[in-house]
Amino acid sequence: MTRLLATCLLIALTAPAAGAQTTASPADGSQRTTALPARPATGSSNDYIVGAQDVLKVTVYEEPTMSGIYRVDNDGSFQYPMLGRVPAAGLRLRDIEQSLKTKLENGFINRAQVAVDVEQFRSRSVFIVGEVRSPGKYPMTGQMTLIEALAAAGSTTQTASTEVLILRPRDPVTAQPLTPDLVDQANVSRVSLADLQLGRLSENVSLMEGDTIFVPKAEKFFITGQVRTPGAYTYERGLTVLQAISLAGGLTDKGSNRRMKVIRVVKGKKTEVKVDLTDSIQPGDTLVVPQRLL
Repeated sequence: MTRLLATCLLIALTAPAAGAQTTASPADGSQRTTALPARPATGSSNDYIVGAQDVLKVTVYEEPTMSGIYRVDNDGSFQYPMLGRVPAAGLRLRDIEQSLKTKLENGFINRAQVAVDVEQFRSRSVFIVGEVRSPGKYPMTGQMTLIEALAAAGSTTQTASTEVLILRPRDPVTAQPLTPDLVDQANVSRVSLADLQLGRLSENVSLMEGDTIFVPKAEKFFITGQVRTPGAYTYERGLTVLQAISLAGGLTDKGSNRRMKVIRVVKGKKTEVKVDLTDSIQPGDTLVVPQRLL
């Protein structure tokens, strides 16, 4: 899984990030990303409202000594050369630009041309929980994507699922991480890391403030009987009986693809269910492959 994420990160760095898109499920039954309800993107537009701990990049054209990177302190202002403390928190970028322009033209620079951008969105955060090496709250850096967030958390663990859930709160400034049972399913997006590894960058979701990236533990299914490598395997959404047999190395010379069954726990009781090659496997199933009669 660590190698998978490293590959995904390399892909992300060499191509533009894309938001989640609603796509039809592919023929192999694998899960694709579903679209999350959109919120107005804050980004680094002039309408973005600055918060404490944001890092601002101030550019004064043709005045390199007046340009630089400045962190907004907890009091909502930042220290600027010659002007002292400049208010920023609660203001739009365009308001800060105009304030700096007015102050610089008052005795320092004629016709000052000022641009203010956000270098780091430290007042905006996402939560990364579950099977990652360093779960916690992380500041957003620019237009943060799923791969960048997972990389910030040290990548997934060996026991992680290949499917990641992105949970989006109705309130974008929520102060705590979410779990799947705390949000409406319309606010949940499922992303396949395997698809990202294959270069499907539409899966590299652009995150928003307050999002929780939840990496569940990989679920297992079991296969026994006449297959070449019986044992426990990692479950993936949409997995069919045929695909499960392939994961186990295929049938033995004595194996039969008829009269197969799964042992499944239903309402706390073990139940035997007859299955065909095109039927779906569920987490926790034990697939039993019989021997040929002749």
